[in-house]
Amino acid sequence: MKLLYQLNAAFATLIIVIMSITAFFIYSLLMDMLIQDEQRQLKGRADLLVDIINDQDPERSPELSQLLQDRNYPIVLFDRESDEILFRTMPAVVAYAWVERYEEELIDQEVWETMGEKYVAYDFPVSSDESQVLVMATPLNDLQAVQSVFASRMIVVFLIGLFLAILVSYVLTWRLVTPLTKLKEEVKKIEKRQFSDVKKVHASGEIGEVEQSLRHMAAELSRYIHSQKQFFQNASHELKTPLMSIQGYAEGIRDGVFEGEAAEKGLNVMVSETERLKKIVNEMILLAKLDSSEDVYNPEGTEISEVVSQARDRLYPLAKEKGIALRTKDIHSYHTFVDRERVLQAMINILSNGVRHAESTVIMTTEKGQDQYRVKVIDDGPGIPEELLPQLFERFIKGKEGETGLGLAISRAIIERSGGEIHAYNREDTSGAVFEIVFSQKE
Repeated sequence: MKLLYQLNAAFATLIIVIMSITAFFIYSLLMDMLIQDEQRQLKGRADLLVDIINDQDPERSPELSQLLQDRNYPIVLFDRESDEILFRTMPAVVAYAWVERYEEELIDQEVWETMGEKYVAYDFPVSSDESQVLVMATPLNDLQAVQSVFASRMIVVFLIGLFLAILVSYVLTWRLVTPLTKLKEEVKKIEKRQFSDVKKVHASGEIGEVEQSLRHMAAELSRYIHSQKQFFQNASHELKTPLMSIQGYAEGIRDGVFEGEAAEKGLNVMVSETERLKKIVNEMILLAKLDSSEDVYNPEGTEISEVVSQARDRLYPLAKEKGIALRTKDIHSYHTFVDRERVLQAMINILSNGVRHAESTVIMTTEKGQDQYRVKVIDDGPGIPEELLPQLFERFIKGKEGETGLGLAISRAIIERSGGEIHAYNREDTSGAVFEIVFSQKE
C-alpha cells in the first residue's frame, strides 16, 4: 500500500476511534443530563402546585385544574402510614405499585420502574408531619425520544465531520507525500549516476532539509567519482612512466643493446625509477589508509610549535643546498590532540614544496587566536598558477617542480584528519605563495 493511503487510513481510523469514544460518552451522559433537567422541572411544577394549594385563591382554580390534568406530568398523592391514595392522575395499577414499593425501593430514587415502564419521579412531603407524599413523574419514553433524536443528529454530524477530516487528511498527506515521491525519483537518478539530471524538489521543513542534503550528496558523489576517474588516469600515467623506463633498459641489457657503461647507466636508471615507483605506491597506500583506516592515525597530546621547529630542522639541509633561507617568525605555543608524526609529515611536505619553488626565502610563522591556531608557510617564488589553485590538493596534481603529485594531497588528508583545514593562495603585495594550516581548539 502506498504511503499516501497508509497515512489516510491511519488518520481516518484515529478520527473514527476518537469520535466513537466521544459519541459514546456523550450519548451515555445525555440521559443523565435529561433526567436531572426533568427533575428540576418537576420540582418547579411541584413548588407551583403547593403555592396554589396554600394560596387558596379562587381565581387560581383554573390554573390548578390545568396543572392537575396535564398528562405529561402524572401525579400521585398518598398517605405513607395507611398506604391510601388520596389523589392520582395516572393509572391505578402504577399508582398502587408505587405506594407499595415506596418505602423499600423507590424513595430517593430518580427513575421509578413499574410493569416495564420507567418514569422520572420527584417526591416530597406536603404535610407538616410528612405523612402525606406528593409524587410528580414524567414518562422516560419522552426523554428517550429526545435522546434518539439527538443520537440521529449526532450520527449525521459524525459522518460530516469524518468526511471533512478525511478530506483534510488527504490534502495534508498529499502535500507531505508528493515531495517524498519526487525525492524517490531523484534518488533513482543518483542510483543510476545521473547526477546532472538531479533537480530541486520544492518542499519545506525536514523534507526540505533532506532534499537539500540529497542534492549536496549528489554533487559530492559526482565530484568524488570524477576525482576517482581522474586519480586512476593520473595514477596509471605516473606508474606507467617508470615502468616503461625499467622495462626498456631491462630489455636492452638482456638483448645486449646496452653494454659496459651504457649497461651500468641503465641499471642506475632502473634503480632510480624503482625507488620513485616505490615512493608513489607507498604514498598511494598512505592516502588510502588515511581515508579509511583508523590504525594509521594515532592522536596524542602534541605541542604544534615543536612540530613546526622540527619540520624546519628536517628541511634545513635541502634549503641550504638550494641556497634558500629558511626562517621562523612569531612561533607561539599551542597544545592540541593530534598524531604528532603525521602532522610533522604534513608540515614537511608543505615546507619542502615551498623550498622547491622559492627564489631565496621561506618563512614559517604562526598566529594564535582564541580557539584557532594558524601556521603559515610563505615563499617568495613565482606563486601558484590561477588555473591550478582550485585543484592544488587533488591527487597527482603537480606544478613544474613537483615530484609525485601526492605530497599536498597527503598533507590535506592528514590536516583534515586532525580536525583542521589547509588553504593555499598567492600573496597580494608581492610574488610568492602562502600555505595556511588552521587547527581548531578541541574540547
